[in-house]
Amino acid sequence: MIEFSHVYKTYPGPVHALRNIDLKINQGEFIFLTGPSGAGKSTLFKVMSAFDGCTSGQVVVAGYDLNEMKAKDLPYFRRQIGVVFQDFKLLPEKTVAENIGLSLWVRNEKSSVIEEKVKEALEQVNLIHRADHHPEMLSGGEQQRAAIARAIIHRPQLLIADEPTGNLDPKMSEEIMDLLEYVCQQGTTVFVATHDHSMVERRKKRTVSISEGILSGDIK
Repeated sequence: MIEFSHVYKTYPGPVHALRNIDLKINQGEFIFLTGPSGAGKSTLFKVMSAFDGCTSGQVVVAGYDLNEMKAKDLPYFRRQIGVVFQDFKLLPEKTVAENIGLSLWVRNEKSSVIEEKVKEALEQVNLIHRADHHPEMLSGGEQQRAAIARAIIHRPQLLIADEPTGNLDPKMSEEIMDLLEYVCQQGTTVFVATHDHSMVERRKKRTVSISEGILSGDIK
């Protein structure tokens, strides 16, 4: 599902953000990515989601060779990926339902289809009672659940979660991780970056670590 082969990413300076990354992840896996700030986690995710290209090596995600992908194919590739951020990135002027369905409106899907998919996503994250509320009216945990619903509404093959529990208390963090595991059980590959080593220990999932652009751990 994901394969990095001898991947390097170098920025001017030079800054070697990724160094000889080899990584294979199968469809439906749940994997943690750990490492200190500045280690290369965000760069790895940007390259994986084609928001940035690698300097050398090969990256294949969901059947797309990202080095060879044409511009016209990029929107179709991006539909295979959902992204969840630490700070939610919900639009404050829109309701929860509108935030969740926004990507479908952009794609000009029928209103009836969007309403059905939004309702299904809200039910999955247990937020149907908050559909008409604005983000400011939600708790941090509810906002993160809304962000997850937005990321999974188009049923992506891959869900990337960048520190999804970083702003949440321990109880809410566990609820969010339970939800991400549920998403994985539905067949989506879930890749989670986290600083919470105790959570990684409790969850007993495949884990890789990155430090100074070098990956280690269960990279297969």
